[in-house]
Amino acid sequence: MERHEDRPWAMHYTPGVPIDIEIPDEPVTAALRRAVERWPDRIALDFMGATLTYAETEQQIRRAMGALHELGVTVGARVALVMPNSTSHFVAYHAALRLGAIVAELNPTYTADELHHLLTDSGATHAVVWHKAVAAVLEARAGTELTTVVSADIVRDLPRSAQFLLKLPLAPAREKKAALRGVVPAEVPDWHDLLKSARTDVPVAERSGDDVALLQYTGGTTGTPKAAVLTHRNLVANLVHGQAWADFELGEETVYGVLPFFHAFGLTFSLNLPGQLGATLVMFPNFDADTVLKTMHRRPATFMAGVAPMFDRIAKAAQASPKPPVEGLRRIRLGFAGAMPIPAQTVERWEALTGGLLIEGYGMTECAPIALGNPCAPTRRPGTLGVPFPNTDIRVVSIDDHTVTVEPDEGGVRRGELLVRGPQVFSGYWNRPEETAGQLLDDGWLRTGDVVEVDATGWITLVDRVKEMIIVGGFKVYPSQVEDHLRTMPGVEDVAVVGIATEAGDDRVLAAFVLAEGVAEPTLEEVRDHAQQRVPRYALPRDIRVVDELPRSQIGKVMRRLVREQFSD
Repeated sequence: MERHEDRPWAMHYTPGVPIDIEIPDEPVTAALRRAVERWPDRIALDFMGATLTYAETEQQIRRAMGALHELGVTVGARVALVMPNSTSHFVAYHAALRLGAIVAELNPTYTADELHHLLTDSGATHAVVWHKAVAAVLEARAGTELTTVVSADIVRDLPRSAQFLLKLPLAPAREKKAALRGVVPAEVPDWHDLLKSARTDVPVAERSGDDVALLQYTGGTTGTPKAAVLTHRNLVANLVHGQAWADFELGEETVYGVLPFFHAFGLTFSLNLPGQLGATLVMFPNFDADTVLKTMHRRPATFMAGVAPMFDRIAKAAQASPKPPVEGLRRIRLGFAGAMPIPAQTVERWEALTGGLLIEGYGMTECAPIALGNPCAPTRRPGTLGVPFPNTDIRVVSIDDHTVTVEPDEGGVRRGELLVRGPQVFSGYWNRPEETAGQLLDDGWLRTGDVVEVDATGWITLVDRVKEMIIVGGFKVYPSQVEDHLRTMPGVEDVAVVGIATEAGDDRVLAAFVLAEGVAEPTLEEVRDHAQQRVPRYALPRDIRVVDELPRSQIGKVMRRLVREQFSD
């Protein structure tokens, strides 16, 4: 690959991946409409064995458009989707966007208080809601602009013979709480009943790449969730980039949808990418490794996006299974992991089982969500972020002053906060101009809040989050680096390192451990003795705690903010 002065990382691109790709000026729904024309008889959706061809999916979307139009959904209206992964979720998403509405994706396991904030913030007037979450949404809508709530029982997406499969709870504690709230009120219309009688001739609204498609709420790992405004161009750019990066086979792929659709990562790879590829999307209402393995026997995947623990659990379950779906696993050509680093042993275990590659990428909600990735080739480097996608530029700036560009050291390495610019970068936060100004700089540069190291060839390695950096006696402590070493202690299954504020104004390093069953709790002295082999003295833990589990986001990312709050004085 030819090396370019302004984008040296192009030398790492696999053959055929261009440095720049023209991004079509079209709505993100256009790809699925083309797939319907090209592959009408191919299975588009597989939900626990209930299938729809592309032609049948198109009919469902047209009926959903008719139903939403009859309920008053117009161009620019905000439609909240409060649903788990399902056929109904896929159909409602595409129908709302085709009407020119703006979709707001909300977590269906949220409490009424959490939903109230998001409904108020988004200004949603309509909501299609998982029937288990209807009571919470109705409780939350007081004082919001929400006028219409539709109940969707995703069990009705299945034939009767398969409905027992959905008895697996999405979130046991919250589902039990939801069940206590009672049945759906009679005045709340049913999604499936509406579709039965809906018209199918409602016209598709004209949308351009600059029009807003999505209000995607951040995970709130550093504060109150806020909505990233994503345009159709942002979403289309990720599809075009992904298709070129992974060299997918059009009309041949089978994509496993194990990530939650309401999350930016799951949305892109499940609601948008399959239509771009003419792929079959196999949907799972929640992640369960055994269910994924059983499905491998029936409809093997060729591609799966997930987070490191998902790949690890599937691999371990396959190794422990008396009848592992060997042939099905060997069909997986590519796994794409994000949101957190992939341990080397997970990569080795997965690639040995599948024969395919497990590569790591990087992004954030504000990038719709992917900006960087490892090449889809044996040259990938587990544990690193890789290089910028096509059309994407980076800068490395001072952690203390983002206007100062970091110069390379003698080895050509730059270390500082990562800035990203490209067609996938969002247009700002919904109704938050001050926060937008702090995050989105002049000329479209996005502050990621992540500290990275970039070598002379443009290869990027994550160091840590700027906001989660710990200050001890004026020295900067990066939690991820301390955690990486503490995980090598015998019996340690997981660990989170946080800084607890002290009266002196700096931080006290605290390590919260999850230990394997039967392992004795280590002493602080033992932890410090182990850590000082590779960790500077100022970064050594001054306090340790043992917990049953660490708080995680919906996709499994450890939420250090909650750990810090739990143990703050």
